[in-house]
Amino acid sequence: MRDEEEATDGPPDPQLHPENSPGFGDDPAGLEDIEVDRDVTIGEASLDELGASDTEPVESDAVADLLAALGDESVVERRRAALALAERERSDAVVDGLRRAATADSDAEVRQFAVESLAKHGGSVAAETARGRAESDPNPWVRAEAVVALDRLDRRAHEDRLAAALTDDHHAVRRNAIISLFKLRGEDSLPHLLELTDDPSERVREWAAHLLGGVDDDRARNRLDRLAEEDESDIVRETAGRAESVDPGSFRRQFSGALDETDRTLPGEDDLNRTPDL
Repeated sequence: MRDEEEATDGPPDPQLHPENSPGFGDDPAGLEDIEVDRDVTIGEASLDELGASDTEPVESDAVADLLAALGDESVVERRRAALALAERERSDAVVDGLRRAATADSDAEVRQFAVESLAKHGGSVAAETARGRAESDPNPWVRAEAVVALDRLDRRAHEDRLAAALTDDHHAVRRNAIISLFKLRGEDSLPHLLELTDDPSERVREWAAHLLGGVDDDRARNRLDRLAEEDESDIVRETAGRAESVDPGSFRRQFSGALDETDRTLPGEDDLNRTPDL
């Protein structure tokens, strides 16, 4: 049975504890009075777009119909088809259709979902596509999903690309990369973790602090002490404090497997982004 004090699925999301959330108990007069400080983007989306990840409407559609939908004018239909094809039997037609969607569709979420689905089918085409998207897709969430795909496919075989992703200019990509590399390298990831404790993104620093709990080294403990006392983010300080109390060996044993879709979600992400499978 897992010790709740040593659970290592990830730093707890403060949204799970509303009483600890910034602004709890306040009564703002309007949106302009609400302070947001965690990489949150407020945008507009239609109800159809918000429901694009729901594949129930197409769950009985034939593969040929889903492949045809990848060329539909409706971005919602393309997104839904890309996700639904993950659950269909692998075939050359399915792999080729998802590859084209992942590399050529004009919509970033279609590319993201196609990368995710292609990785679930596996194979050399999935690996080649994910590496290309991780390196050069213009959208950061597609790159972040591609890192997850490489982790799912074979993190050891793609260690070089995962390491390169640590220098990506978007926090979600860096975060996914360090999670995957920690699962691969364990305590040998210490130099990267120490570097990322100074990352400009509090979410990356939060994960770096969390993962340092799995490193039995004075340098890790000293850095956690510093973060717990000095980091500007309450969330990072709290995470570092918790990380100091876990058993490193137990942490590493529990922190394994592929990136899953609960490791990734941040404001502005859908379920990947839907949360990478690390």
